Amino acid sequence: MIDVAAAVGGQLTRREVVRRLFAAASVGTAWPLVAASHPIHELLGNDAVLGEAEKLGAADWKPLSLNAQQNESLIAIAESIVPGSTKAQVNRFIDLLLSVDTPERQKSFVDSLAAFESESKKRFAKYFPALDESQKIQLLTDASATLAKENSGDADAGETPAAFHQHFENLKGWVSGAYYSSEVGMKELGWTSDRVFASFAGCEHPEGHH
Repeated sequence: MIDVAAAVGGQLTRREVVRRLFAAASVGTAWPLVAASHPIHELLGNDAVLGEAEKLGAADWKPLSLNAQQNESLIAIAESIVPGSTKAQVNRFIDLLLSVDTPERQKSFVDSLAAFESESKKRFAKYFPALDESQKIQLLTDASATLAKENSGDADAGETPAAFHQHFENLKGWVSGAYYSSEVGMKELGWTSDRVFASFAGCEHPEGHH
């Protein structure tokens, strides 16, 4: 266990949560669902950005990087990948991180959102936020399993291409990193008002939501 000085009201700032996650990672504890090579790790080391994160709850918040439709898509996709993402304001934090990221990685993120919307439109004639829960799960399940199916040689003619799987992995890393670096996500990993676990209990979300 790692003792912490509780913030006012028993809350941790995003900066404090990230500091403790990096401390745990330094002794070999991997962040849930986030590949070590994912660019979000680098961005979470930007102390100035973490300071700006405390303003994300403002009533007049507006995205810095994404347009309204992209933001809506991100909210829906994030909530489907990691339930609780909306409460943790994952979309707002990702938008903030993207605002200081490279143009190449900004484009990569937007391309991944567009890939989900394109696949959703092709399969169900609706954009992702308008899908019902079973359709969202079907799309995410296929995206997460694409490589395994293709590598087995059993992929059907209409199988999602490997590129879609990579878009899923890209978004999953962003969403998971943003979620588990929030107080909501940290509580899921075992954080209490006065302590943070040095090792993570692991993701508690059911199958189909990762």
